[in-house]
Amino acid sequence: MASLRDVKTKIGAIKKTKQITKAMNMVASAKLRNAQSRIERFKPYAQKFFEMLGDLAAGADESVHPLLAKREEKKTVGIVLVTSDRGLCGSFNVNLIKAALKLAKEKQAQGLNVKFYCVGKKGRDAVRKAEYEILVQYRDVMNSFDFTLASKLGQELINSFLDTTLDEVILVYGEFISVGRQVPVVQNILPISGEQAGIAEVKSSGKEYIYEPSVEGLLAELLPRFIKVQVYRGMLDTSCSEHAARMSAMNNATRACDDMTNALTLLYNKTRQAAITRDLMDIVGATEALK
Repeated sequence: MASLRDVKTKIGAIKKTKQITKAMNMVASAKLRNAQSRIERFKPYAQKFFEMLGDLAAGADESVHPLLAKREEKKTVGIVLVTSDRGLCGSFNVNLIKAALKLAKEKQAQGLNVKFYCVGKKGRDAVRKAEYEILVQYRDVMNSFDFTLASKLGQELINSFLDTTLDEVILVYGEFISVGRQVPVVQNILPISGEQAGIAEVKSSGKEYIYEPSVEGLLAELLPRFIKVQVYRGMLDTSCSEHAARMSAMNNATRACDDMTNALTLLYNKTRQAAITRDLMDIVGATEALK
């Protein structure tokens, strides 16, 4: 049985750990509110943008813009993996990495060459360990980023697609559904088709617009921006999901600390009681021997 000093030391250590996990929970909660606020501010713009693009792309032909053209023969696929830079957020990063690596294996099984674009240190490390080629990597950016980063990455993807370095681009990110649920999403972003021009949100509004300049001219301007908006939305969702997952993980850790403290306190009391009982028996035994 452990000594009283050992048990007391363990209880003290666990209480200090609880203070850390509780503080991290509060920090994650504050960051989650900020991330949710950013998503709420971005949604009206994104929804109107997707609605307009849906109207434009509804009747568009693939020949209107090279970003709409599907290639008959595919050789290289680019996977954009968005993860967090830091850990301690449960299985959030693991689920994203599993989804990306599973996709990479499926594409390799089809005879395609797979190249990665990594946003976030955790994804970069996992892809490097899996020995896939990383064309572009951004680390230590998920804590503070803006549309500039998404625009830069989106332009790199567009350039690689236009110069045929990539024949297809797939985005993997964590979609924020609730504090307790974050889902890995695998989304094709290049090439864009009239039907695909957006995934769920990009639907024709049913309204009639008069466009100036021509539809082709507007698509040439909006389609590249659409890619950047998709990348930015993935980064926003991943950031929000990271903080939610970390908050849940730290909350679970805090409860685990309470459980361990209660168990060790019970052990301490039992050990102390056993020590007292043993001392009393020694005293009683010595008294009987003197008689």
